[in-house]
Amino acid sequence: MAALWRLILHKENVSQEAIIFGFLTHHPNNSPMKNITSLIIAGAIGGLITLGGTALLQSEAPTTPTPTPDYTAQNVNSNINVKAGSVNVPFDFTEAADEAMPVVVHIAASGSGDANRRQQDESEGNPFEFFFNMPNMPQRGTGSGVVISEDGYIVTNNHVVEFADQVEVTLFDNRQYSATIVGTDRRTDLAVLKIEAEGLPTLRRADSDLAKVGQWVLAVGNPLDLTSTVTAGIISAKGRDIDIISGNDAIEAFIQTDAAVNPGNSGGALIDAQGRLLGINTAIATRTGYFSGYSFAIPVNMMTKIVDDIIEFGSYQRGYLGIGINDLDNELAQELGLGITQGVVVVNIMDGSAAQYAGLLPNDVIVAIDDRQVKSAPQLQEIVGRAKVGDQLKLTVNRNGQEEDFKVRLKAQE
Repeated sequence: MAALWRLILHKENVSQEAIIFGFLTHHPNNSPMKNITSLIIAGAIGGLITLGGTALLQSEAPTTPTPTPDYTAQNVNSNINVKAGSVNVPFDFTEAADEAMPVVVHIAASGSGDANRRQQDESEGNPFEFFFNMPNMPQRGTGSGVVISEDGYIVTNNHVVEFADQVEVTLFDNRQYSATIVGTDRRTDLAVLKIEAEGLPTLRRADSDLAKVGQWVLAVGNPLDLTSTVTAGIISAKGRDIDIISGNDAIEAFIQTDAAVNPGNSGGALIDAQGRLLGINTAIATRTGYFSGYSFAIPVNMMTKIVDDIIEFGSYQRGYLGIGINDLDNELAQELGLGITQGVVVVNIMDGSAAQYAGLLPNDVIVAIDDRQVKSAPQLQEIVGRAKVGDQLKLTVNRNGQEEDFKVRLKAQE
């Protein structure tokens, strides 16, 4: 698993138009100062040219008196009589921001050469490691975190702290604490920290299953070391898999938004308009390393299961179906003679797996779990990933055009 400023190419589309996905940890050792200086100089020259052109046009244009508009109440709308301060502004997020900012912390992580070498051993085979992780060199990075308990538990991203042997947390009121890494999970890019503090503020949690595309959200974090920064946007998609977490057992079902986030936002809060925690900001789609329009957050329902496991057991206790899966598309649906075009196709079944014992077969199409409709592989992975080892799930399967229900008891990974 990599660390600061890791950039992963999406699929195999390596072209000028390729979208690059990046984690959001800010690396102070890779300062973009040269690029910023160039932009400032270019902007100054452009501004001088614009001012010169404007002055020339104004000197040649004839001047005509501009009539003064009459903004009386009668001219605006004679039927409205509104008292000052009584207008309900529809896009006022001040209350939500006030609730969230004290709960989001700044994280500064540092790793010795030994810690970096251990991380490289775990990430062997990643082609980007050589360029972004110099062997045996200390690493430093900053990110964000969200307080989830009054006694000092904090959730953040695994990639914010995976290389670290020292972690410092700064609260909204500037109090600083050394943090202990309670546990991490590479497969979902989550980590839990603990500081020795009491009476800390926390956020109410939304139900991320009920979040809808188009609803307003706020991203709260510390981009580029700019502490307590709030940006707004909408949910633009759900259940996104962007192939940024390495490993076949990774779970990606991100909430996609257009709220501006940048390096340093990693581990910060995605909240709804009511100030409730909706997700943990994790990654961006970018060609430059900075925000280009889309950001991705781990849903809070998924986060809750993993964080609770880490606190109780020290690691994520994940249940497995034991199947290989793929999204159903129109071509495959026609090939299988199905009357549906959405669902998750069972590609293969592992020997001795929970799915095999339950009676599932290759080419079965899973269309629902516990009566909740399933349309994509990331959605299925998220639902199963939130269940516990030993839990029984009801899978509704389309087999040869007919729906059947199967009860599957999840097993631990062998």
